[in-house]
Amino acid sequence: MVNFVESSDANALLKEHLELCNYKVSGYWDQKDEFYEEITLPPSLSAELISSSIGVTDREEWIQLKFVLKADRLASEDKLSHGRTEKKIGEVILIYDKNMEFVDENWQIDIDSPFVIVKR
Repeated sequence: MVNFVESSDANALLKEHLELCNYKVSGYWDQKDEFYEEITLPPSLSAELISSSIGVTDREEWIQLKFVLKADRLASEDKLSHGRTEKKIGEVILIYDKNMEFVDENWQIDIDSPFVIVKR
Protein backbone atom coordinates (compact mmCIF):
# COMPACT_ATOMS: atom_id res chain seq x y z
CA MET A 1 0.00 0.00 0.00
CA VAL A 2 2.89 2.38 0.64
CA ASN A 3 3.95 2.03 -3.00
CA PHE A 4 0.47 3.05 -4.10
CA VAL A 5 0.58 6.32 -2.18
CA GLU A 6 3.93 7.17 -3.68
CA SER A 7 3.39 6.11 -7.28
CA SER A 8 -0.28 5.93 -8.24
CA ASP A 9 -2.31 8.57 -9.98
CA ALA A 10 -4.65 9.50 -7.13
CA ASN A 11 -6.33 12.11 -9.32
CA ALA A 12 -7.44 9.32 -11.66
CA LEU A 13 -9.20 7.64 -8.71
CA LEU A 14 -11.02 10.87 -7.89
CA LYS A 15 -12.00 11.45 -11.50
CA GLU A 16 -13.35 7.90 -11.74
CA HIS A 17 -15.31 8.42 -8.50
CA LEU A 18 -16.79 11.71 -9.72
CA GLU A 19 -17.79 10.17 -13.04
CA LEU A 20 -19.42 7.19 -11.32
CA CYS A 21 -21.54 9.52 -9.17
CA ASN A 22 -22.21 11.81 -12.17
CA TYR A 23 -20.58 14.76 -10.31
CA LYS A 24 -23.38 14.64 -7.73
CA VAL A 25 -23.37 14.22 -3.96
CA SER A 26 -26.60 12.86 -2.50
CA GLY A 27 -27.80 13.31 1.07
CA TYR A 28 -25.33 15.99 2.17
CA TRP A 29 -25.38 17.51 5.67
CA ASP A 30 -23.46 20.78 6.04
CA GLN A 31 -21.67 22.05 9.14
CA LYS A 32 -24.85 23.82 10.29
CA ASP A 33 -26.75 20.50 10.21
CA GLU A 34 -28.76 21.56 7.17
CA PHE A 35 -29.70 18.79 4.79
CA TYR A 36 -29.34 18.94 1.01
CA GLU A 37 -30.93 16.27 -1.12
CA GLU A 38 -28.40 16.68 -3.89
CA ILE A 39 -25.38 18.80 -4.76
CA THR A 40 -24.12 18.98 -8.33
CA LEU A 41 -20.46 19.78 -8.84
CA PRO A 42 -19.16 21.48 -11.99
CA PRO A 43 -17.85 19.11 -14.68
CA SER A 44 -14.83 21.40 -15.17
CA LEU A 45 -13.76 20.54 -11.65
CA SER A 46 -10.06 20.18 -10.94
CA ALA A 47 -8.56 18.58 -7.87
CA GLU A 48 -5.30 18.52 -5.98
CA LEU A 49 -4.24 15.74 -3.65
CA ILE A 50 -3.34 17.48 -0.39
CA SER A 51 -2.72 14.48 1.86
CA SER A 52 -2.68 10.71 1.91
CA SER A 53 -2.42 8.29 4.76
CA ILE A 54 -2.52 4.60 5.49
CA GLY A 55 -4.46 3.13 8.38
CA VAL A 56 -3.79 -0.26 9.90
CA THR A 57 -5.52 -2.19 12.66
CA ASP A 58 -5.21 -5.86 13.52
CA ARG A 59 -8.14 -6.56 11.16
CA GLU A 60 -8.07 -3.89 8.47
CA GLU A 61 -5.84 -1.80 6.26
CA TRP A 62 -6.99 1.24 4.31
CA ILE A 63 -5.75 4.23 2.40
CA GLN A 64 -7.20 7.70 2.78
CA LEU A 65 -6.79 10.33 0.06
CA LYS A 66 -7.75 13.95 0.70
CA PHE A 67 -8.31 16.34 -2.20
CA VAL A 68 -9.10 20.02 -2.49
CA LEU A 69 -11.72 20.66 -5.18
CA LYS A 70 -11.51 23.69 -7.44
CA ALA A 71 -13.67 25.16 -10.19
CA ASP A 72 -12.28 27.10 -13.13
CA ARG A 73 -13.20 30.73 -13.14
CA LEU A 74 -13.02 32.90 -16.25
CA ALA A 75 -11.46 36.33 -16.06
CA SER A 76 -14.73 37.88 -17.23
CA GLU A 77 -16.40 36.53 -14.07
CA ASP A 78 -13.82 38.14 -11.83
CA LYS A 79 -12.74 41.65 -12.77
CA LEU A 80 -9.78 41.51 -10.40
CA SER A 81 -8.16 38.49 -12.03
CA HIS A 82 -6.00 38.37 -15.11
CA GLY A 83 -6.58 35.16 -17.06
CA ARG A 84 -7.98 31.95 -15.59
CA THR A 85 -8.07 31.32 -11.88
CA GLU A 86 -9.41 28.51 -9.74
CA LYS A 87 -11.84 28.86 -6.88
CA LYS A 88 -11.90 26.34 -4.05
CA ILE A 89 -15.33 24.79 -3.72
CA GLY A 90 -14.58 22.14 -1.12
CA GLU A 91 -12.69 19.03 -0.13
CA VAL A 92 -13.30 15.32 -0.34
CA ILE A 93 -11.73 12.36 1.43
CA LEU A 94 -11.87 9.01 -0.35
CA ILE A 95 -11.15 5.82 1.57
CA TYR A 96 -10.14 2.52 -0.04
CA ASP A 97 -9.43 -0.88 1.46
CA LYS A 98 -6.17 -2.80 0.97
CA ASN A 99 -7.48 -4.17 -2.33
CA MET A 100 -8.19 -0.62 -3.54
CA GLU A 101 -11.92 -1.18 -3.36
CA PHE A 102 -13.88 1.97 -2.52
CA VAL A 103 -15.06 2.05 1.13
CA ASP A 104 -16.25 5.55 2.02
CA GLU A 105 -16.23 9.24 1.19
CA ASN A 106 -16.42 12.42 3.24
CA TRP A 107 -17.35 15.70 1.53
CA GLN A 108 -16.96 19.28 2.72
CA ILE A 109 -18.56 21.52 0.13
CA ASP A 110 -18.99 25.29 0.01
CA ILE A 111 -22.73 25.28 -0.63
CA ASP A 112 -22.67 29.05 -1.16
CA SER A 113 -20.30 28.72 -4.09
CA PRO A 114 -21.78 29.89 -7.40
CA PHE A 115 -20.15 26.83 -8.99
CA VAL A 116 -22.29 24.24 -7.23
CA ILE A 117 -26.00 23.57 -7.66
CA VAL A 118 -27.83 22.64 -4.47
CA LYS A 119 -31.19 20.93 -4.16
CA ARG A 120 -32.84 20.93 -0.75
